[in-house]
Amino acid sequence: MKRILAQAVKELAQFRRDRLTLALAFILPMMTLLIFGFAIRLEAKDIPLLVQDLDQSVLSRQYHDRLFATNLFTPVTWQGNPEIALDRSIARAIVVIPPDFSRRIIANKSSDIQVIVDGTDANNARVIRNSIKATTQFFLQSEHLAPTTASISAATRLWFNPGRQESLYIVPGVYGVVLWIFPSLLSAIAMVREKEKGTILQVYASDLSAGELILGKSLAYLVVGIGMAIGVIGLGSLIFHLGFVGDPTPLLLGTLLYLWASVMFGLMLGARTNNQNSAVQGVALVGFLTALLLSGFIYPLSNIPFPLSLVSNVIPARYFIEISRDAFVRGIGWSGIWFNLVIIFGLGMLLFTAARKALSRMQLGD
Repeated sequence: MKRILAQAVKELAQFRRDRLTLALAFILPMMTLLIFGFAIRLEAKDIPLLVQDLDQSVLSRQYHDRLFATNLFTPVTWQGNPEIALDRSIARAIVVIPPDFSRRIIANKSSDIQVIVDGTDANNARVIRNSIKATTQFFLQSEHLAPTTASISAATRLWFNPGRQESLYIVPGVYGVVLWIFPSLLSAIAMVREKEKGTILQVYASDLSAGELILGKSLAYLVVGIGMAIGVIGLGSLIFHLGFVGDPTPLLLGTLLYLWASVMFGLMLGARTNNQNSAVQGVALVGFLTALLLSGFIYPLSNIPFPLSLVSNVIPARYFIEISRDAFVRGIGWSGIWFNLVIIFGLGMLLFTAARKALSRMQLGD
């Protein structure tokens, strides 16, 4: 145990003297949090909409105003063929009101409104279509042009996030991405630096085992990761007004396990690479892409196609993001996410075993 602590103290001393590493540990995670927290928006807004009113009646103007009262669309002015505005991306959708719009409605006849939606972005296209459909139905009801009674009436209430704050969904996910990338990056660079400077030979010549070396380094960068987590989660809670909605202990324990798994991932990559460029590329490709795309951070896990859906089962960020969102949004606590902590611990042990075996083979000269 003394040798593990001595190794950890040595790593922390080296870390403290390297200003670039200090910036990598504390400045870049904060910048990543701010960029992701403010830049990523899943709900479409300010969509340019072109409305061509061929009726020019009181009813058609009321319908026109109702479309823009949703605060989802911004009006676009265009003279000539409206489809050209769509082709040139001046408008994302076109609504054409026919010349007999009001006359047919007053006569209790159906009036066909032409809606053309840019389908380049499938998600936005779906949002636009559903919004125009819902707005049209609301307009008919508000103008007493549709039946007021229905066989089924759905009373909808948003649970957990009634204000529809996107930060409640995005920011806890950013915690998972940031706390996976930067601790693993720091530990991978630290391991490879030992090889590049040749100091790893002193370890081989000593009686320090591969497991003790790994544990010593992981302890040092776990301490660094804890400081990083306090800074990132504290800044995110302050700026985006996030607070615990339930028992915080699953998040506290889960963060420790997650940081340990992240450090082990970096040490495993560092033990298997011979230069810092390879280590950084490995963390970026294997760590960042999987944490970003296969963890449920942005895209639902159910949307991940086979066989990539199998890979998502071994991504620790997937399980930590669920823990983080539970702590800040859902508040279910231990009964809902205890299994996630078990999985993170198991994946961390697998990474520790892989790192130890890789370093053991190097010590033996295989």
